Amino acid sequence: MGSRDRPVLSFKDKMMSSWPYTLTVAIIGFVSLWVRTLSSDSVFLPNGVVKFASNDPWYHMRTLNVLLENYPNRMFFNPMTNYPYGSYIHFGPLFDQMMALISLVLGLGNPSAALVNTVGAYFPAVLGALTVIPVYYIGKYLDGRKAGILAAILIAFAPGQFLARSVLGSTDHHVAESLFSTFFIMFFMLALISSKKKGLRFEDVFNKRFNVVKEPLLYSVMAGVMYSAYQLSWPGASLFEFIILAYAVLQYSLDNFHNESSDYLGFTGIVTFLVSAVLILPFVHSDMGFSLYYYSWFHVVTALGAMAGFAALSFIQREFKNKRIKAYYYPLAIFGICVLGLLAAKVVSPTLYTLIINAPNTVFGLQTGGPATIEEVSSMFYYKGSFTFERAFQNFTVFGFLVSTLGILILAAGLFRKSKPEKVLVLVWSIFMLLAIYGQIRFAYYYSINVSILSAYVGGLLLEAVKWNELDEKLKSTVKSSADIKSFFKFIKIEQIIAVLALVLILIYPAYGSAMLYAKNTGGEPNEPWMETCIWLYSNTPDPGMDYNAIYEAPKNGELFQYPNASYGVMSWWDYGHYIETIGHRMPNANPFQAGIGGRRGSINEENQPGASTFFTAQSEAEASSVLEAIDPAPDKAGSRYIVSDAKMATVIFEPMAAWTLDTEGYVQPYWIGNGYQNLPSTRYYNSMESRLHILDGNGLKQYRMVYETEAYQTQEVGYKKAYNFIFNGNIPEVDTGYIKTFEYVKGAKITGTASSNETVKIKATILTGQGRTFDYSQSTTSDSDGRYQFTVPYSTEGPIAGQTQFDTAPSGPYVLSYGGTTKEVRISEEAVLKGDEIKV
Repeated sequence: MGSRDRPVLSFKDKMMSSWPYTLTVAIIGFVSLWVRTLSSDSVFLPNGVVKFASNDPWYHMRTLNVLLENYPNRMFFNPMTNYPYGSYIHFGPLFDQMMALISLVLGLGNPSAALVNTVGAYFPAVLGALTVIPVYYIGKYLDGRKAGILAAILIAFAPGQFLARSVLGSTDHHVAESLFSTFFIMFFMLALISSKKKGLRFEDVFNKRFNVVKEPLLYSVMAGVMYSAYQLSWPGASLFEFIILAYAVLQYSLDNFHNESSDYLGFTGIVTFLVSAVLILPFVHSDMGFSLYYYSWFHVVTALGAMAGFAALSFIQREFKNKRIKAYYYPLAIFGICVLGLLAAKVVSPTLYTLIINAPNTVFGLQTGGPATIEEVSSMFYYKGSFTFERAFQNFTVFGFLVSTLGILILAAGLFRKSKPEKVLVLVWSIFMLLAIYGQIRFAYYYSINVSILSAYVGGLLLEAVKWNELDEKLKSTVKSSADIKSFFKFIKIEQIIAVLALVLILIYPAYGSAMLYAKNTGGEPNEPWMETCIWLYSNTPDPGMDYNAIYEAPKNGELFQYPNASYGVMSWWDYGHYIETIGHRMPNANPFQAGIGGRRGSINEENQPGASTFFTAQSEAEASSVLEAIDPAPDKAGSRYIVSDAKMATVIFEPMAAWTLDTEGYVQPYWIGNGYQNLPSTRYYNSMESRLHILDGNGLKQYRMVYETEAYQTQEVGYKKAYNFIFNGNIPEVDTGYIKTFEYVKGAKITGTASSNETVKIKATILTGQGRTFDYSQSTTSDSDGRYQFTVPYSTEGPIAGQTQFDTAPSGPYVLSYGGTTKEVRISEEAVLKGDEIKV
C-alpha cells in the first residue's frame, strides 16, 4: 500500500488517543508559568513600583510606553540615549506590539500605567511557559509522545539562561526569540514529515494535486510565518536561516546518496522563505542598506537567496539523477556553487559579502578586547582565559548537558544509516547551537531547548529498551474503552519503573531544583541606590528640553540630530545607561547597546575614541575634560554635564572599562607589604578619573563637584583606600562612603589674588553631603614672580538656584584661603561657578 493510500484515523479516534497527552502538556505549561512567577514579591513592590529584571527590560518598557503613547507608530530612532548622537533601535517590533495590543485590549483602549507594567512583567513568563508546546511536538515527532512529554517537562524546569530570560519581570525579546525559533523548527519539521510521507513532487504542484500539496503547504506557510515572527523579534534571526541551509545541503546530499528525491525538502524551503520575504518586506528601512542589526534589504535578499538556494539544490539533484552522475560529486558541486555565489556577491554587493563572511565569526567566534568583558557574549566554555564546563553544568545541569551531548552523538551515528529528515534537522540545529554557546553564552537560552529535546530523545530510547511502547498502547486502549484504570497498573513492569525513576533523578529533579532555587531568589533591578539616584536626577536636575514620549525622525544623510540648547548628557558606564534614561528621564552618553563606550576596537595603535571608557580611565582632569568636550561636536559644549559613578565602577568594573581601551597594563602592580609582595592598585589606577571621583571624592578637581551621594554599602572601597594610604602615605578615611556618587561638570569660579612671589597658596573647604558625611576639598598652587595666583573651584558656598542643579552636597561654610601668615574666607555664588566668573580676593 502506497503512502498516499494509507488509511488515516478519524477525528474522533485522534481526539480520544491524544487528549491525555494534550492535557498533560497543558498542565506542564501551567506549572512552568507558576515557576516563572514565584518572584512576584520582589518584582511588584508594596509601594506600587515594578522592578524589572535588568536594564534591557527597562528599555523595552520605555519603547512600549512610547508605542502606546503614539499607537500604532513605534520609535525607531531614540535621541534620548547615546547623547549627543542618539541610537537606532535594533529591537524587533513584534515583542512590543504584542504587549501593546494586550494592554489596549485589557485597558479598553486606555490602559493605565499599572496595567501596562503588569502586562510587561508577566509577558515573558507567559511566553516561556508557551515554549513547552513546540518542544513537546518536536520531541513527539522525533521519538514519540513519551519523548515529547519528557522534553516538555525538561524545558518547563530548564534552569540557567532560559529561565532567567523568561521569569516574571524579564521583559526582553530574548524569550520571544526562543519561542518563535522553536515554533519555526517545529513547523519546518512537520512540513518535511508531511511532504515526505505524501511523496510530494514538484509535479504535484504544477498538476494541482491539492490532496498531496495542501498539508505540506500549510505547514510550510506556518514555518514561514514563525520564521518571520522570530525575525521580527530579533534582526539576527538569519542565524536560523543559515542553520536551515546547512541542514539542506546535508539532507540533499544524503537523499542523493540514497537515490531518493528531495522535492519534499525543496518545496518546504521555497515556500517557507517566500512567505518570510513577503512578511519582512514592510518592516525594511531602506536607508539602512544591507545591515544585519537593523531591518534592511539584507533580510529580504537573504530570504530570497535561501529560496534560490533550495531551488538550485533541487535542480542540481534532478540533473544528477537524469545524467546519472555519481552521488559523491553532489557535495562538491554544491561547494563550488557556494564559492561562485560568494565571489559574485563580492563583485555585486561588497557590503553583503562582508556581512556573510563575518557573520559566522560574530556568532561562533570568541570575543576579544572590550567585547570580551560583556558577560552575555563571553564563551560558555571559557572563563577568565581557562576552558571549563562549569558554566555549561550551571546552565543545563551536569546530567542535562552530558545526556544531551550523548543525544547528539546518537543522532550523528544515525547518519551512517538511513536517518529520517527530522532527525537530521534536529542534529544540525543542535550542533550549530552548541557552537553558538561556544561563542556566546547568551545563546544558552536557545540551547536549553536543544538540551531538553536531546535529553528526552535519549530518555525515549531508554524507555523503548524497557518496552514502554507496549505500556503506552495499553494506556490508549484503556482510555478508549473506558476500562477501569486500575487494570492498567498490573501491566507495569519493574524495569519500566526503574527507567522512569532514573529519568526523574538524573534529568528532571536536578533541573527542577536549580529552577526553583533561582526562581525564588531572583529579583528586580536596579538596586535601591540606582533607583534613588535616577529619581534624584529626574527631580533635581534641569529639564533637558526633550519630549520624553515623542517619536523623533532620524537625522538624514549622516547629519547629527539637532538637540535643543538646554540638552546635556549624563556620563556613566554603559551598564547603567538604560536606568538613567528610563527612570531618570535623562540622556546617557553610553548605553547597553555598547554605544558611547569609546576606546579602541582593533589595536592599541588606533586612536582612543572619546566615550565612557576613555573618560573614566583618563589620567588627569584635563584629559578627562577633553574627552567630554570631544564627545559633543557642537562648539563650546561638553558632551556631559553629570557624571554618575558607583562603587563597582571604581573596583570590579574598572578592569573591563580599561579593556575597552585595549590598554590594561599598569593599573595593578606588586608592592612589598612586609612579608611578601601583593598586587595592589597602582599609581596609574589612582590617577584615573574614576578613582579621583569615587575613591577620592573629587578632591582637588577644578571643574567637578559632588552634588549627591547615596548611603554607603559594604564594598571593596575600603580595601582600595587602605592601598592608597599605604602606597602614598595618605590619610583618607578607610570607610565605605556613598555607593553611588553624582558629580557635575561646571566651568568653575576663578579665584584670583596676590601674595608674595613664589609663595605657596592653599584653599580648602569642608564638604557636607546629604548623608551627613564630611570630607575635605583642597587645592594648592604657587604664586608667580609677581605674586599672582589663581584657583578654579567647582563648589558654590551659597546654595543652589532655581532652574539649575538642586544639590544637597556643598561646603558647610566658606572656602579658607591661606598663604604665609594670612588667612581669608571666600564665598562663591552658584552663578559664578556656572558662568566661570572671576572672584578677586
